[in-house]
Amino acid sequence: MKTKLFLAVIFFISAPLSAQIVRPDQSSVKQPERELYTLSGFRHGISFFPRLRFEGVQYESSETLSFDTYHSLDVIYSWLEKWAKEYPGLIDLYEVGKSFEGRPVMQMTLTSKKSGKDTDKPAAFFEGGRHSGEITSSECVMWMAYYLLEGYGKDPEITHLLDTRTIYLRPVNNPDGHNLYLNTCQSNRSTVRPVDNDGDSLLDEDTPEDLDNDGMILTMRWKDESKGNLIADPRDSTGRIMKRVPAGKGTYLSSSEGIDNDGDDRINEDGIGGLDLHRNYPENWRPQHEATGRGFTQGGAGEFPLSEIETRTVVEFLLTHPNISVVNSMDTSVPMHLRPPSTSPSEERMYPEDLAWYKIFDDIGKKITGYERAGDVYNDYGRGNPLFGHGPDFGYWYYGAIWYGDELWNGARYRDYNNDGETDQLDIIRWDDEENDGAGFIEWKPVKHPVLGDIEIGGFNPKFFSQNPPPKHLEPWVRNEGLFNIEMVKYLPELEWDKIESKRIRAYKTDSADYQIKISVRNKGRLRTALKQAPLVKIVREDRIELEFDTTELEKERPVFRVIEDKKSAPVRQRSSYGDTESSSIILRATRNIPFTKGGSVTETLFTIRLYNRQEIKVRASMFSTRGGVLKDREFVLK
Repeated sequence: MKTKLFLAVIFFISAPLSAQIVRPDQSSVKQPERELYTLSGFRHGISFFPRLRFEGVQYESSETLSFDTYHSLDVIYSWLEKWAKEYPGLIDLYEVGKSFEGRPVMQMTLTSKKSGKDTDKPAAFFEGGRHSGEITSSECVMWMAYYLLEGYGKDPEITHLLDTRTIYLRPVNNPDGHNLYLNTCQSNRSTVRPVDNDGDSLLDEDTPEDLDNDGMILTMRWKDESKGNLIADPRDSTGRIMKRVPAGKGTYLSSSEGIDNDGDDRINEDGIGGLDLHRNYPENWRPQHEATGRGFTQGGAGEFPLSEIETRTVVEFLLTHPNISVVNSMDTSVPMHLRPPSTSPSEERMYPEDLAWYKIFDDIGKKITGYERAGDVYNDYGRGNPLFGHGPDFGYWYYGAIWYGDELWNGARYRDYNNDGETDQLDIIRWDDEENDGAGFIEWKPVKHPVLGDIEIGGFNPKFFSQNPPPKHLEPWVRNEGLFNIEMVKYLPELEWDKIESKRIRAYKTDSADYQIKISVRNKGRLRTALKQAPLVKIVREDRIELEFDTTELEKERPVFRVIEDKKSAPVRQRSSYGDTESSSIILRATRNIPFTKGGSVTETLFTIRLYNRQEIKVRASMFSTRGGVLKDREFVLK
């Protein structure tokens, strides 16, 4: 049976497969752009597909941006460029890398340039479009950009936010996958780089086929009363919903739409690409295969940590921008506020004070978005099953930050209409009928399969119902998630000078005197200037106060002042104009480390200065915090 099936399938697709063998790089094939969409790279399966345009997707940019439709990659990038030209005082737009197929991965920095450099402010990073088909996340990032830009200068809260914080936005981390998804019937988990998903040494050889040419990969069902494990659900009088029963007790078998191209009795198990960018982070990474048979493995992990440029550019950017305290890298479609840890319960691995902040954000998120679930990947998402190489784990244990990997859209699981304690397909299809004009379910229709014979094809729309909201229901999901992200930005540290006080504490007969300088800094924000995990992994330096002494107009041949060490305090680091640290030299700067400042509290430190010969000296104070930002040039005179 297997041999016959394989031969029949090969006969059905012999033409395109032969072309693939003699022409491994199909990027050179000349086809009308509007007819075929061609992928780069060698694969053993088909690399070109009919180019499609889906209803509810905008493919050309217009004068307005609305969120009752999805946007192609070209439209998204055109808006980024438009905003960068329109708001030069708020936006920097730049390329962080190139994808497998050579597309730019674009990112924007959003902050008021008048109020300081982006790296001198507390920051957050938000990313969408990591998983190619989870395009709702890209729309959320675009909604955030639109909301913030429209509100700046009009809404006092948004204006203050962009004056005091920096927001880094990457709408589409995986442009190849995003483009494939919105221009063909194909969909995949992550990038389009060819991968052997089924271990047969062939790359992407079993891609789904759109057998009825309706532009969607739906579900096939066919009658098989000897092996069948599905029946028409007796609760659904329309006959659309299937119910699973034990094998041999049913009427139908089912599969996603396509044929078994490689003769392994499986359909569509090795489609385009197959890596998972959300299993490619270095923290707790595991390979796809290991030698003993007794260790943990992780499907889709890639050849090594950060093997994929899309993941690597995220990590490189974050490590070179340690001012970032909050991250959300979004997907679909649970929905859930998803956070670390991914391999163990929260209480076993996290500092209690850091976990407390995560739980605060869990509650805030549920109130804003209405999601029922918020919690760690291991328990609340994986039900005790670990995920390896996961972004939130990198975010906390490696990067020492608040990191969510939120899931948007509920797959239309809005209500338990029949109050049976479960929101299942019967409830989903009722919502579709009543709230979505029935557009989410494609009626079963008969089709002739080249191997299976008479089949039916139908089911829920995989792209704009199961994986993402129908376009007209999109905006509430991206808005609510975007508002949660912006709320987290509001919790970032916000430093300001509190007081700078000086007083003479001792006088000497030689016309010298000792002065005590008390400097205090207030954190008006809510998060501490660093989570407890951050200094442990040395992603942040200690916060510090620096004094710079202006000795320009003073007597250079005689000592002007010296900094007196206090044995009870942290040591003062001194830098002199002559490169030594002797007390008699002319010191330009003195620095003292201070504790990380909690939100809503004040941290102070003391300097003791000995001033010689009744002179006075101008002093400038600055405060430096990796994640709290920079306060500069608070001037005062010591005399």
